[in-house]
Amino acid sequence: MRIGVLAVQGAFAEHESMLDRLDQEHFQIRKPSDLEKNMDGLIIPGGESTVIGKLLTDLGMLDDIRQRIIDGLPVFGTCAGLILLSDTIINDDRRYLGTFPMSVRRNAFGRQLGSFFTVSNFDDLGMIPMEFIRAPVIESVGEGVTILSVYNGKIVAARFKNQLVTAFHPELTDDLKVHRYFLSLINNI
Repeated sequence: MRIGVLAVQGAFAEHESMLDRLDQEHFQIRKPSDLEKNMDGLIIPGGESTVIGKLLTDLGMLDDIRQRIIDGLPVFGTCAGLILLSDTIINDDRRYLGTFPMSVRRNAFGRQLGSFFTVSNFDDLGMIPMEFIRAPVIESVGEGVTILSVYNGKIVAARFKNQLVTAFHPELTDDLKVHRYFLSLINNI
């Protein structure tokens, strides 16, 4: 199995570190030709969603990535990745990949000073550490979406078909469970 990690901006190195710890082959996606490499899954990291979205558009990769996800490529989006995948951003009229039927609110826990760490329940994984940095929340989901984690009454992780999203950053903790969960998702699609 080989995982592509979008590496145009954001916390891609931290995801690569988690994949290294899982002894999982991976490569960086920085330009359109990188999308031609064989990959079994894609990680879209946290960062600045507006910057990542603009770079994907400017580099000519946005439509290609969208089509691959629609065609079934497993994808894991964290924080900004969640925003990029959402089909509706409540407090922003921009839309990027738009493959995940959910409405999200950017910076829902506040700006940088609203960042925090907690431990909360995640579906069958039980209690896991969660690092929230200017995190979005999922305000509503469409048909077929499975809610995986709710913190303080807010949806912070969900799955839709081949797509996994978290509002928090599992790559900034020592816990490998969510990355293992994504790899198992790939194996079961």
